[in-house]
Amino acid sequence: MTKLSFGAHPFLLGFEQLERLVERTAKSGSEGYPPFNIEATSDHTYRITLAVAGFREDDLAITVEDRQLVVRGKQGDDGQDRVFLHRGIAARAFQRSFVLADGVEVSGAHMEHGLLHVDLRRVVPEAVVQTIPIRSSRSAAEAPVKRIEAK
Repeated sequence: MTKLSFGAHPFLLGFEQLERLVERTAKSGSEGYPPFNIEATSDHTYRITLAVAGFREDDLAITVEDRQLVVRGKQGDDGQDRVFLHRGIAARAFQRSFVLADGVEVSGAHMEHGLLHVDLRRVVPEAVVQTIPIRSSRSAAEAPVKRIEAK
């Protein structure tokens, strides 16, 4: 028996990109630092919140690379001369990635009380209904496809 991946299933035409997206997400790692929340703030907006205590705004970088939101943090070398009896606050560099769906854009980011908030919004395209005429083989080159805006 041959195993089909969902991108190769005959009823799912054009979903190869979705399969690559799932594979990329699985490879992104499951390291737990820094901890984060993802919340829906409305029907078309989302917020990712990362706990970045000890990091300054200058220590963080947010980029979107190939539909992937990447948050990187690297602290400066403050406190090289400090002697810790116990060090429980993480001060290591990190990289946290989130795969964005088509139409999801980063609308902004801000820090508040040691939390980095990254706001996202989904751009909702207008619905378009296409009418595809059925032509005989003689008139195939004559009739164009009509587009109708749905309301």
